Amino acid sequence: MNNQLKEAIRKVLPEVECVIGWGPGPDPLRGAPLFMRKLEDVDAFAAGPLAVNNPAVFLPEYKGHKVGIVVKGCDSRSVVQLIAEGLVKREEVVVIGFPCEGVVDILKIAHKLGEELEPGMVQACEIKDGKVAVTVKGQKHEMPLAEVMAAKCGFCQYPNAVLRDAFVGVEIEGKPDAFADLAAFEALSLEERFAFWEEEMSRCIRCYACRNACPLCVCRDHCVATSREPHWLSQSDSTREKLFFQLIHATHLAGRCTGCGECSRACPVGIPVGLFKRTLGRAALNLFDYKAGTSVEDVPPLQTFAMEEPAIKERDW
Repeated sequence: MNNQLKEAIRKVLPEVECVIGWGPGPDPLRGAPLFMRKLEDVDAFAAGPLAVNNPAVFLPEYKGHKVGIVVKGCDSRSVVQLIAEGLVKREEVVVIGFPCEGVVDILKIAHKLGEELEPGMVQACEIKDGKVAVTVKGQKHEMPLAEVMAAKCGFCQYPNAVLRDAFVGVEIEGKPDAFADLAAFEALSLEERFAFWEEEMSRCIRCYACRNACPLCVCRDHCVATSREPHWLSQSDSTREKLFFQLIHATHLAGRCTGCGECSRACPVGIPVGLFKRTLGRAALNLFDYKAGTSVEDVPPLQTFAMEEPAIKERDW
């Protein structure tokens, strides 16, 4: 499939400023964003389980320029949402899609190996026949790919690109999203849930990687985390301030988050901040019958107004 994708990219390249995809990263286990501007750049392209980054995060920076982008299902939903919100123009994006069977979670691999995997530590990586083999410090470790997949891949309903001008590969079936992860968390008492978030937030280093990796966080230059007028948040390292930021971040993404999982993936200390967004995404689905990133025509529910919402029985209150 990689060869077919490369051919599709080469066809698009003459009509765009660049094509955004994935290429080699700092070691064999890590891929990285790749900006292909010349035909020879395409040789380095590689999709697959190591293509974890969401390339849609770069699209707002190219507004006013025509670019190409290669996307898996979750990435394409981010492209759709950017277009639906007017943050990107449809005619300025050429979308090349493909089916995705899942991507790896490096933190899960590190956990299995029992040590942190700093960039450059992995000497070799091979993914074949449903297994991942990584070589660290001269020693080869093999593990089932299914056990080190990103959590989002376990409930992905859209493995195929939702929006595409070209599609490479054979479409595959998505999984039902029953919000099982939320059900398990919400089975805990309120005290247990708050204790969980207190513990998680105490580990937060306020690096804002979750915000920076999010394709829908487009107001970084005016973010509440760094604004001084108005002064929403202090620079205190307290658990309270860190939790406050995450709640604001999640609220700003209510009805907008496409579930790409970049916030959780980018967190250097492994805090599952995506749980906040998943909870509000479920609320948007239940209240407004709206799922972000599935239609460029639908207006996000919190960007429009109706005198009455069918699912909100205000008159019964």
